[in-house]
Amino acid sequence: MSHSSEEETDISDSELEEYTEECYKSLMNGGIKVELSGGVYRCWYCQGRKRRDYKYKELLQHCSSFGSKNVKQKGRHLALGRYMEEQLKANGSLSKSTTEAIEAPVGNDSTELFVWPWVGIVANIPVEKKDGRYIGKSGSNLRDKLAAQLFNPVRVNPLWNFKGHSGFAVVEFNRDWPGFHNAMMFEKSYESNRKGRRDYFAAKHIGDELFGWVARDEDFHSNSIVGEHLRKTGDLKSISEIEAECKQKNTKLVTNLTNAIEVKNKRLKEIECKYNETLMSLSEWMSEKDKMHKAYNEEITKMEQNARSQLEKILEDHEQTNKQIELQSKELVQREKELAKREARNEDERRKLDSEKKMNERATLEQKIADENLLRLGEDQKREKENLHARILELQKKIDARQALELEVERMRGAIQVIGHMGEDGDLELKKKRDALQQDLAEKEQDLEDLESLSQALIIKERKSNDEVQQARKELINGWTGQSSRATIGIKRMGDLDSKPFHIAAKRKYRKEADSKAMELCSLWDAYLRDPSWHPFKIIRGSDKEEVSGDNSSLYVNSLSFYDVLLV
Repeated sequence: MSHSSEEETDISDSELEEYTEECYKSLMNGGIKVELSGGVYRCWYCQGRKRRDYKYKELLQHCSSFGSKNVKQKGRHLALGRYMEEQLKANGSLSKSTTEAIEAPVGNDSTELFVWPWVGIVANIPVEKKDGRYIGKSGSNLRDKLAAQLFNPVRVNPLWNFKGHSGFAVVEFNRDWPGFHNAMMFEKSYESNRKGRRDYFAAKHIGDELFGWVARDEDFHSNSIVGEHLRKTGDLKSISEIEAECKQKNTKLVTNLTNAIEVKNKRLKEIECKYNETLMSLSEWMSEKDKMHKAYNEEITKMEQNARSQLEKILEDHEQTNKQIELQSKELVQREKELAKREARNEDERRKLDSEKKMNERATLEQKIADENLLRLGEDQKREKENLHARILELQKKIDARQALELEVERMRGAIQVIGHMGEDGDLELKKKRDALQQDLAEKEQDLEDLESLSQALIIKERKSNDEVQQARKELINGWTGQSSRATIGIKRMGDLDSKPFHIAAKRKYRKEADSKAMELCSLWDAYLRDPSWHPFKIIRGSDKEEVSGDNSSLYVNSLSFYDVLLV
């Protein structure tokens, strides 16, 4: 964190509190190390000054000496002073008590009674009535304002009673002489503005401004809410009494430290005596160690010579043994190679036999499964052909009956029209005959509609059955084609008619009767294709041309008409 005074821009007084809080948080996070060592503290915000290291009290005075020339520097030093008092107070007070005596403030009556610990009173705090109770701002808000004025309060406690906020607050300061100094500065600041204790009780109209003073015996013995709070939390003491207590504590601390130093010095002398004794014994032990080390080295030299002679003998024996082992190892390697070759040949032959055996078993099993599936598929196809042929014959019969019924209906309509023309002369018998024919015509038309609906239902059922058969056929073929095996057996279905072109042509030519006409033509062609004795073409000898047989000319012409429709 750098603090260059050349590049900084000052902030306004309204932003001082916020900036001071940010600097204090930075110090709390450990971004800057204030305490060095030996009771020495450093101000990192004064980069251009020669002196940057202070004692605890000196650094506090340095932080409080900044005016309002540079508001940013003032905010930083306020945060540093607050950090010193709240976080480093114990270390600073200990270093002061051990190095220098505590001095009471000069210029105050030593017999005047103050409330101890040091307490300030703030009166005439603005309040407002809400829901039957008086409310006011929190104590932290007033504490921040007092801290911004360098009074360094510890906490501010607003006083409440059964009516709510009483308009008074108690300001607590530190329990040391700097805290007393801050309390007196707090009182003087209000007295300089004529807002002290006397001004508060003497004023007839106090207005909206705050009044403040340091709590003394008058406040302690008062019957107000302030007196009750002071009697609960504090006591009355004069400066001489507090100074005597501090001196007594200081004397006791010095005595304890002196006793501790004497004990440590005595302990140090004992340690020095033990150290000298240990040093003498260590020197004797070192001389004995040197003698032992010399004897050890001589013994080691003899052992090395003996070991060297034994090693030479062992090496000679080892060389002879190595030569014999090399000869034996060469023979073993040769035999191992021969055995490995034989074993490899045997292993290859065994693997080939095993693989051929497994392939034969697998092929036999797959052949058996293929034969069973082929027989099952043949039976299914046979049943399918028989069912389709029976349905085709049934449809042809129904179509013939429907055509005959249509002819009968047309004939009756023509007869009715003829009788209608003849009955214009008023013949009664012709009218009766016409009525009878009309009744018969209505019945025939009803029968025709019934046949039409039945035919449509059969066609839909036929389509559904055909779709189911085709779906089963596709699944069976997909199942066969999806098998991954070495067998060469499979199924290939050829010669089936595709009914879609027939339906497309019939819809374009007949429209209303498209389904029945398409089924009729498709069934006719399927019957011809299934007949092995049917030959649609005849070959003329002496020529390579093929002509349509005379028996199939009508079928050829009908197919050409459908072909023309498809081309359109």
